[in-house]
Amino acid sequence: MRPGLAHTGFMRDTSLEFLRTLVNTPSPSGHEVRGQRVWLDYVRVYAEETFSDAYGNCVAVLNKGGSPRLMLAAHADEIALTVNYIDKQGFLYVRKLGGVDAIVARAQRVVVHTRNGPVKGVVGNVAPHLTKRDKERKVPEISDLFIDIGVADRREAQKLVRIGDPITLSDQFELLRNDLAVARAFDNRVGTFAVAEALRLLSAHRRKLKAEVCAVSNIMEEVGLLGARQIAYALKPDVALVVDVTHATDYPTVSQQLHGDIRIGSGPTLTHGGCNHPEVVARLEQLAKKKGIKLQHEAMSASSGTDTDVIFWTRGGIASGLISLPNRYMHSPVELVSLGDLEQIPELMAAFALSLERGHEFKVRI
Repeated sequence: MRPGLAHTGFMRDTSLEFLRTLVNTPSPSGHEVRGQRVWLDYVRVYAEETFSDAYGNCVAVLNKGGSPRLMLAAHADEIALTVNYIDKQGFLYVRKLGGVDAIVARAQRVVVHTRNGPVKGVVGNVAPHLTKRDKERKVPEISDLFIDIGVADRREAQKLVRIGDPITLSDQFELLRNDLAVARAFDNRVGTFAVAEALRLLSAHRRKLKAEVCAVSNIMEEVGLLGARQIAYALKPDVALVVDVTHATDYPTVSQQLHGDIRIGSGPTLTHGGCNHPEVVARLEQLAKKKGIKLQHEAMSASSGTDTDVIFWTRGGIASGLISLPNRYMHSPVELVSLGDLEQIPELMAAFALSLERGHEFKVRI
């Protein structure tokens, strides 16, 4: 933690406003267009070329034709709900897009994103007075959730919404205290922010770049790591750095024996093992030490739970490394991160890009 620091002590006002806009812009899995427009508008100034593919993965290229080709990637989508059924009284029943916790979703204000604009609603919650006779209160499932949009019946509801409309919570980005911020969708707009900021830093040093840098904001991670599969196959990078959030474990009831010791304000994390190429990880560690960036470390077993899992095996293997931002209360309306931690990730990625010599190959030494 950086005690007493206001945000202006370490993050540019323009960057902070970009982060605020990016996080507040709804970007449900499979419906990322609005957020992708915000991202592309920002990176276009710092890139030689920008484009999007068939499903909305977005790419910004710097030093085109350089070698090796480095992909900096993060996913743009947030967990959400979608309209599944409308009953006779006009209440909406939902399916989930990604890892939504039904307990967290209850009694929340929401927005249904329709073809004709946003429709406000609330997730209904039965008052405890009406359930006090229940010996054990049931843990809700997604199928138990219903949304009240203030209509009288199904006919009126169908004039406003339709099946398949995505739904997000209404919570917005706020600065909490010191360098801590809270929002509903830091997972993983902070990653796409970091990738964009790395491109901004590199644009000021493009003459020193030997590598081609492809900054990527990819789609549909929360529902199966889908966009990363598409864009990694299409771009065919030689090396990839992936940015995502990770679980901070520095608050009550979380077992550090099970989940590791990861603290807000103690720097980003590197993950070791599995999809993380040992030479990529070693270089990131060396560069962090050189730049005075404090890192935390995580171990993985079968998978990392991030886009790195599918990028690293694409086209016979892409040397990959995962950099993560500690995040308290993940997949909730009150995700909490340190902006000081976040600021160090683009610095580390930019240093990695500038350290690459032309034609460099990452291979495990046998």
